[in-house]
Amino acid sequence: MSTTIFEDLESNVRSYCRNWSAVFETARGSRLRAEDGQIYLDFFSGAGALNYGHNDPDLKRALIDYLAADGVVHSLDTYTDAKRRFLVAFEEQVLRPRGLDYKVQFTGPTGTNSVEAALKLARLNTGRTGIVTFTNAFHGMTLGSLSVTGNAMKRNGAGVPLPFVTTAPYDRYLDDPSWSFSWLARTWADASSGVERPAAVIVETVQGEGGLNAARAEWLRRLEALCRAHDVLLIVDDVQAGCGRTGTFFSFEEAGITPDIVCLSKSISGYGLPMALVLLRPELDVWQPGQHNGTFRGNNAAFITGTAALEKYWADGGAFERSVAERGRQLSTGLSKIAARVEGATCRGRGLLAGVHFPDPDLAERIAAAAYERRLLVETSGPQSEVLKTMPALNITREELDEGLDVLLEATCAVLAERRPHVQGTVRIRERMPVPAAPEL
Repeated sequence: MSTTIFEDLESNVRSYCRNWSAVFETARGSRLRAEDGQIYLDFFSGAGALNYGHNDPDLKRALIDYLAADGVVHSLDTYTDAKRRFLVAFEEQVLRPRGLDYKVQFTGPTGTNSVEAALKLARLNTGRTGIVTFTNAFHGMTLGSLSVTGNAMKRNGAGVPLPFVTTAPYDRYLDDPSWSFSWLARTWADASSGVERPAAVIVETVQGEGGLNAARAEWLRRLEALCRAHDVLLIVDDVQAGCGRTGTFFSFEEAGITPDIVCLSKSISGYGLPMALVLLRPELDVWQPGQHNGTFRGNNAAFITGTAALEKYWADGGAFERSVAERGRQLSTGLSKIAARVEGATCRGRGLLAGVHFPDPDLAERIAAAAYERRLLVETSGPQSEVLKTMPALNITREELDEGLDVLLEATCAVLAERRPHVQGTVRIRERMPVPAAPEL
């Protein structure tokens, strides 16, 4: 059918559909079906909002049963059984096993809402206004979140100045990665430095939109120690890297740090339903009633699917985490083969938030386009879209992951052959695995 209605009526701000022209109708697991009958393998996962794939049957059944029983869908912050069940599951399956005693604040429905709340909370607690962020950071598109985002194009969309922020070098941004900490420590300790001590530092352990830069565990530990020494709050934005995406539920677990505040969204609902929350140390919970709110902070449908996801995937004694780690190693091996085809290309990221950085900024986008022609959904990231970024579902099968990696390798070889016709005889293109019959969608 025609896409004219989208082009005529929908705002120019639309983006993904400019690269993916298919009109999708149904989806299950790691596959989507378009209205023309074509089946696409998904290495995108709703930008990380679908960590458990599309329409997980157990999550879907829990939601259908709740709706069929006339369960409350919208409740603001009134008490509901759905919220109670989510909080119990979150405490039992996530907080308690990790020795965490965070309070839970439900914010507006998206990641940027959780970041806005975290920034306000840090300023409210410390009485200070400044925030330290990092090069290539991305934290959201509303004004507060945008102020701590690095991308120039996104910042220019604000239309107003974005003050009260200092940008520091992310891990390995400079040749000497220790410089960022020595500079921060010196200026924070020196009353004459002209740099005021900030309320908080906000950081992504893996910069999803910034190019899959992954901070080393040692770097994160030094950052935490610096914040503790100067009474600066540490905020970890786990909106994209959390909920198992890097292998553990929280992306900071590997580093052994305990942030003061954590932002979660995207896959916390487990089903792609809007939901976001802030985790905060109890002593930081200084909000007055209603001092920060949002109409859709009581999305009970998201509580239902979020509870089902926690009970299905995170209550199995670590088996799911081990499976995700295995898929992460499989993805890393496959991406290494792609990087090996291009001189200077390197693998980036961690777990199932990983990709390939190409020295030629044009290459990643061309490979992503070639993958789409072969019915694989994959995006790019980085300041020049120079990173081929993969985010398969955490429960993707070994066979599906291999299939997608074969497509990516084939797409890479095809793009290289187009650019250098003389290498066609020397670049060996692996024969594509036959696409297995997809389930009815």
